[in-house]
This record gives sequence, C-alpha cells and structure tokens, in this order.
Amino acid sequence: MDRRLKANRENWDDRVAVHTRSQFYDVEGWLQRSPGPAPRELALLGDVGGKSLVQLQCHFGLETLQWARAGARVTGVDFSPVAIDAAIELSKRAGLENSSRFVCSNVYDAAATLKGERFDIVYVTIGSLVWLPEVRPWAKVVAELLAPGGQFYLFEVHPFTNSFDADGVHLVYDYFDDPNAPQIWDNDETYTDGGALAHTRSYEWNHSLSEIVQSLIDEGLRIGALLEHDWTEFQHFPWLERDVEGIYRIPLGYPRLPLSFTLHARN
Repeated sequence: MDRRLKANRENWDDRVAVHTRSQFYDVEGWLQRSPGPAPRELALLGDVGGKSLVQLQCHFGLETLQWARAGARVTGVDFSPVAIDAAIELSKRAGLENSSRFVCSNVYDAAATLKGERFDIVYVTIGSLVWLPEVRPWAKVVAELLAPGGQFYLFEVHPFTNSFDADGVHLVYDYFDDPNAPQIWDNDETYTDGGALAHTRSYEWNHSLSEIVQSLIDEGLRIGALLEHDWTEFQHFPWLERDVEGIYRIPLGYPRLPLSFTLHARN
C-alpha cells in the first residue's frame, strides 16, 4: 500500500474508537432512534426496497445501515479492518445483520474484492474523496460496481472550501489537485469529540468539482443532478453556525459560499 494511504488507514483505525464513543455520532441515541436515510437522499434515489446498495468508504457503517432500514440489501466497504469490525458489531446491535454485510478493502480495489458483483446503487457520502490521491481510478470503480441502469449518489464537501486554512479565513491551498502534493496533517484530534488519536499523521488531496464530474462522465455515467449547498453536516470552520435542523451554515449577513454538493448519476 502507498505509504500515505497506509498512514491514513492507521489514522482511521484510531478514529473508530474515538467516533463510536463520541456525542457527534451518538451511537446509543442512533440505536434508540433507528433513523433511515435523509429525506433529501430518498428524494433523488426513490424507493430502495429490495435493491442492492454498496457504500464506499463506509467507516463504521451508520449510513450503510440506515439504507438497510429503508429496505435495501446493503454492503459497506472500508479500508480499515477496525471500522469493519465495528460496523459488523453495530449491525448486530441494530438487528440488521441479515440485510447487511461489511467488506474490508481499499476503495480502489473494491470492484476486484467484490469479484464483479454489480449494485443497483453506489453511495458515497461526505468526507470521502479528500482521502484519495486520484479520482479517475475511483470513478472507474464506481462504474464497474454499477448494475445496468443503476444509480450513483455522492454527497460531499465542496472542494472550494478545502482551499482555505482550518480557520476558514485565508486561501492557502490549491483548488486544483496534485497527487504528488497532498496536504499533510499532524493532529491528534478528529472532527468529533471523544478522545485523542495515537497515529496523528494524515494526507489529504483536493479534487476540483470539474475533475470529479468529468471523471464520472468519462466512465459513461450520465449526470442527472448537480446541486451546490450553502450548508454542511459538520463544523468545517469555527465561524459556521448550527441551525435548528442540526446543519451548519454561514451566519446571516455574510456572503453565502458553497459548503457541500450533491451529485446524482446513472450509467
């Protein structure tokens, strides 16, 4: 494995214990509430009952299992064996072990690991692409995993925001990516509460919106929706304010910027 991806895997192995006990994810509350997918996701994907869905970079499986609650037959893929073990345990606690499975694989190897299996839906959610040196081989995997007529759903951090420093004040990073020049971080904190990390080094790559879209088009996907949002799901910058719906926005009176985006496509 690329040494940078190996460092990221070790970092994410550590995150599992931190995240599963964090208030941010609130696993115990999640088990009690038994939520399904977000309405905005269902609005694009429709009824998923009986359909097969694979989530790439699923972490410890919260979103994957929410689709199982909606009636899908789900598979979660992640490169962290610690995350996969936690996802399997969570599926048992949620009573969803019969409609879900979790597979340990680098996302670039996911199609090979799943041995040619095709899915009605390929699902990728926020905070995934920044961990990949290149998106073109990722887009190839997405296309290889989609069944004929299948749907691809991506909800992600808007890459424009990744050009700012951690305070969201200064433009310090290139918007256009360079696989050989990642952002290098040494931080024992993660984006949640819950404790410190032992493996602090991580590498991130920004990918422009056009590169993401074009890589999918080049693999034969047909883009049906591309939506930019002035909100996000976590406090990307310290000055964002959380609203009554639990999402983070730019304070009133300031210019609005794109903080996240949604892409929906078919093959």
